[in-house]
Amino acid sequence: MTRTIVVGDIHGCYEELISLLEKVSFAANDRLVAVGDLIVKGRRNKEVLDLFIRDLRFSSVMGNHDLAILNFWLGRTSSLKESQKRVCVELGPEKQEYESYLASLPFMIDLGTHAVVHAGIRPGIEFSEQSAGDLTELRTLGLDRTSREGLPWYDVYEGEKIILFGHWPSAKPRLGKRAIGLDTGCVYGNNLSAYIIETDEFVEVPAKDVYDRPRARSKSS
Repeated sequence: MTRTIVVGDIHGCYEELISLLEKVSFAANDRLVAVGDLIVKGRRNKEVLDLFIRDLRFSSVMGNHDLAILNFWLGRTSSLKESQKRVCVELGPEKQEYESYLASLPFMIDLGTHAVVHAGIRPGIEFSEQSAGDLTELRTLGLDRTSREGLPWYDVYEGEKIILFGHWPSAKPRLGKRAIGLDTGCVYGNNLSAYIIETDEFVEVPAKDVYDRPRARSKSS
């Protein structure tokens, strides 16, 4: 049986990703799909990107941190957070290859019964009309989509496809009516979590270190 394994925010946590692959006995005919934020905050961003670039079994949607790095490299912004600046230094010698890969990332991956995005889906809007800002930053349905205070989008969304997302870390996967949040804060010392679609199974491995500290009211963590 071919399995589709959807993994939460990796954030450069390469060792934990390898541990997760070992735990699920990742096979030649399996597929791994990431919810974005492959890089930034963790220590082994290069190794994570190299794995996704070179192994066709791996794919990812665009995360807000991935997009921030790409926009900086393309000259669309001159502002970066310190953790993002460190990644630019780490990836600098092979910037062209990594820039090309990040630019290729879609904002959504349709898996048939499920769809993968980084942050969220605006309820009541067709998938084709979703904005890049919502797909990479949405948490709640108030005036500020990045806010943690308010009505979570996944408590309202009741679409045909089950949405698998990340971006909003919590101790355990977030469960909505038709959505599953898989960011369980590996980079903050918690767990790296994944969901196997075909078996409706959650898998997690513990973080090997605390790589960064969460900012409770940060708009782009």
